[in-house]
Amino acid sequence: MFGFEVGDMALMTGWVLYLSIFILPFIQEDAAVIGAATASITGAAPTWIILVAILTGLVGSDAWKYWLGRLARSRAWAHKFAEKPGVSVAGDLVRTEFLQTMLTARFVPGTRIPTYIACGFFKADYARYILVLTMTATLYVAIWFGMFHTVGAVAGEQAKFWLPAIAVVCLAIYILVRWFNHTAKHEGPMTPLTKEFDHPMPDMPGFEGNPLEEKNEEETEPKE
Repeated sequence: MFGFEVGDMALMTGWVLYLSIFILPFIQEDAAVIGAATASITGAAPTWIILVAILTGLVGSDAWKYWLGRLARSRAWAHKFAEKPGVSVAGDLVRTEFLQTMLTARFVPGTRIPTYIACGFFKADYARYILVLTMTATLYVAIWFGMFHTVGAVAGEQAKFWLPAIAVVCLAIYILVRWFNHTAKHEGPMTPLTKEFDHPMPDMPGFEGNPLEEKNEEETEPKE
């Protein structure tokens, strides 16, 4: 990934390490958490500082995606994000099962961006969005760090080397499987829900040239 390996975090120290942990979620969230957990079990820095850095990075990397959804209600350039496969499905779930949907999005990487954009598009309360985003990120990080530290303590010093390797391999396999489903089956990121349940966005405030707006206008015009 841009010449950077997850294990490289364990070789960093000080502000370089903390800044790297904060920035990496903007590139790849799961790799960032694995890298932070690796740095933690190798003693590269105090665990509590690493936790603050990774949680701040995770929340910061997702907080702005909400506003892509809000902008999609009135900006043509942003509207293309709302038309991505899965956003309408996520929107339905956000409106009916907000907490469960946000929790699912945190643990299923392919659903995160559509869900977070849908939160903005359907005007979910932003304070609530940030609160739940922080809660799910904390739970996700706690599970990874708990696994690394528990297994590391049980298996000894060698776990500092093979546990991160296993985590990276599992992540790579997961990404390959989702890529295969996307290319071979021509399904969107929320497979298999997208293909079956995706639909045009309702209540589209628009901009000139929005085909959904034009369709709504035609449907509301009085018949002669």
